Amino acid sequence: MASWNSFPLEITYEVLGWIAFFSWSISFYPQVILNYRRKSVVGLNFDFVVLNLTKHSSYLIYNATLYFSKAVQEQYYEKYGFGEMIPVAANDVAFSIHAVLLTAFTLFQIAIYERGDQKVSKISVGIVSAAWLSAAVCVFLALPSHSWLWLISVFNTIQVIMTVIKYIPQAVMNFGRKSTDGWSIGNILLDLTGGLTNYAQMCVQSIDQDSWVNFYGNIGKLLLSLVSVFFDLIFICQHYVLYPAKAVAAISPKLEGESTEPLIKSPDHPQAENV
Repeated sequence: MASWNSFPLEITYEVLGWIAFFSWSISFYPQVILNYRRKSVVGLNFDFVVLNLTKHSSYLIYNATLYFSKAVQEQYYEKYGFGEMIPVAANDVAFSIHAVLLTAFTLFQIAIYERGDQKVSKISVGIVSAAWLSAAVCVFLALPSHSWLWLISVFNTIQVIMTVIKYIPQAVMNFGRKSTDGWSIGNILLDLTGGLTNYAQMCVQSIDQDSWVNFYGNIGKLLLSLVSVFFDLIFICQHYVLYPAKAVAAISPKLEGESTEPLIKSPDHPQAENV
């Protein structure tokens, strides 16, 4: 296994990785807290959460297997060279575990809190079912030849596809409602920080090793960062430019699936919470 050539770059790599971990991990809490305070999940798109759980579960399988399995690491070296570094860090594994747990908890909130007439779409159920069915088929295909690196790459591909798809329902929902009420902007700002530092971490490793194998050896991590940043910028534009909170309070008569009474009735009214 390759070693670091520069100690300062190694420290920078670790620092960036854990900044990404804390940013991405903390990004789950504003939405969870907002749901708890409102006792409502109206405004949170359920398709986003369901797709997100599949995405993070797939990413956990990829990260944990490549980080801990010597057999998979051996296959990685054989494919990309024994002088290369494994492109998964401890912070990647820690983030994936945390993400699966918090996304599952958000689903639990959806089950117990006021949700109006919102529900998970049949399209999302179909996408998730197809993803896990494909993964199951690939497991049986990989067994005879022990193609473990190929198999976890399938899970990495699934997480990339889910990353691209998962943001679309929420972005479309915000556009349709002309509001980001019920959708935490704190989540997005932290997610943007995580995406940028995650990408920077990969750049630092490539600079130290004078090799770009780190990028195409873990294309899933690269695309995760780029896609997250792209959609985060869209959500930031929706929240601060297209549908600012004060304008929403003045012109929006109702939240989807709720009463037509004014949004802000009193300080204690549950829908007075704005993102």
